[in-house]
Amino acid sequence: MGFGDLKTPAGLKVLNEFLTDKSYIEGYVPSQADIAVFDALSGAPSADLCHALRWYNHIKSYQKEKGSLPGVKKPLGQYGPAGVQDTTAAAPAAADEDDDDIDLFGSDEEEDEESKKIKEERLAAYNAKKAKKPALIAKSSILLDVKPWDDETDMTKLEECVRSIQLDGLVWGQSKLLPVGYGIKKLQIACVVEDDKVGTDQLEELITAFEDYVQSMDVAAFNKI
Repeated sequence: MGFGDLKTPAGLKVLNEFLTDKSYIEGYVPSQADIAVFDALSGAPSADLCHALRWYNHIKSYQKEKGSLPGVKKPLGQYGPAGVQDTTAAAPAAADEDDDDIDLFGSDEEEDEESKKIKEERLAAYNAKKAKKPALIAKSSILLDVKPWDDETDMTKLEECVRSIQLDGLVWGQSKLLPVGYGIKKLQIACVVEDDKVGTDQLEELITAFEDYVQSMDVAAFNKI
């Protein structure tokens, strides 16, 4: 088992194919298996490796609490698809820039003014680095089916009502009318939402409030971004 060399494009391609139908390296929740593989990468996979990049960004959001994730770290050769050998070279300790490994306070037993100054500079650099990291915002792409009462419903007005809903964290996208039957058409409209701010239940409540035009609303597709 393994991914080959995860520091090479070939190894990242194996990882991407492995994650095509998986959210995590093992099981259904983030674990030490994900941390072990994440730490072996040199950086984020390229955009064309969409499954690996999706997984990388998700696991990156757990870096502050990675020590509390379940499981026990195992050698990289115990993860991944069968028939592939792990050849990832361990990074030199001096090149490890993980925040958790930054030595803020040195190891000298005797402190003098110079060592105190060095520690203060390291602490300031660490805090500056942390402050620059943008917060990861979880978003979802949603496709909604909005059904009218009958074939006499003004679909232009119905769409205007839907788009009139303005929320922080909600962006409306493209739309189209699709036939349902008996001359009735439904509005199919896309939107992108920030998960912490907007939910499908909230959207359904607001959209169906236009009861003169809207009979019901269904979620046709829901994908994490």
